Amino acid sequence: MNKIKRLFVINKWILRQPLNKGCKPKAIARFWLWQVNSRLNNYSIIMPWVNNTQLIVKKGLSSTTGNLYAGLQDFKDMSFLLHFLRREDTFVDIGANIGSYSILASGAVGACSIAIEPIPETWSCMQANIVVNGVQKLIDPLNVGLGSECSTLRFTHEQDITINHVAMDDDKEYVNILVRTLDDVIEERTSPSLIKIDVEGFETEVLKGGKNTLADESLKAIIIELNGSGSRYGFKDEDIHTLLLNAGFSPYDYDPFTRRLTALATYSNTINTIYIRDIEFVQDRINMAEKFKILEKEI
Repeated sequence: MNKIKRLFVINKWILRQPLNKGCKPKAIARFWLWQVNSRLNNYSIIMPWVNNTQLIVKKGLSSTTGNLYAGLQDFKDMSFLLHFLRREDTFVDIGANIGSYSILASGAVGACSIAIEPIPETWSCMQANIVVNGVQKLIDPLNVGLGSECSTLRFTHEQDITINHVAMDDDKEYVNILVRTLDDVIEERTSPSLIKIDVEGFETEVLKGGKNTLADESLKAIIIELNGSGSRYGFKDEDIHTLLLNAGFSPYDYDPFTRRLTALATYSNTINTIYIRDIEFVQDRINMAEKFKILEKEI
């Protein structure tokens, strides 16, 4: 994709974001100000975010700039996290990247988080965000991968920070990373009430290593990316969908403005899907959640 077309696509995405409705000129201005700043000054900025949280914005970190442009890059999923979690909860962030979900969970809500990120360079970015938010006591950052068994796997690390993945045979640049199972990690800690999984197609192996965690009734919701990328490893998203249904979860869509959860016939193959167990409990929690301020709006 050439640069002009890419700029057009990004601006179109910005204008479609729910939190930019009614203030689109300001949203576009944020985009262009950052574009100019990142080219003239080779240093990061600290962005005020939800409530009193902050994110470090650096050139090339699309997982951060998306929040700069849109308020919440994953609007429905991040809003669901904010409305569902409570201080007494534990959140597990699998494929944490620079830690944006964990910062919301621990910085904005006050819950405990286990942030799991295998790529050393990305994990360092996450650590910096944890420190700048002063939530070192609430977030447990693990520089490991997750799989179906404890082992070592090769991960790419030279690609865009959002798409590094378990390496294939044709991936020439990789690092060897220690891999644990989800059950192994959770056994040493408090059972989670919410899990987010975004591991670029390796979700099947993560869930295989988390059978006990899935069976624990304390776990009420899972945010998971099912976009077909598992096919590179021979996995099918339909199998994950069936696995979660058999564990008692069902897929839902979420409207953060009305705080309504709507049952879906199946998962989304373009955005994350929220799977929920005990819908009455979850909906009641959401209804009673406090409001959060993002940009110039409240949800």
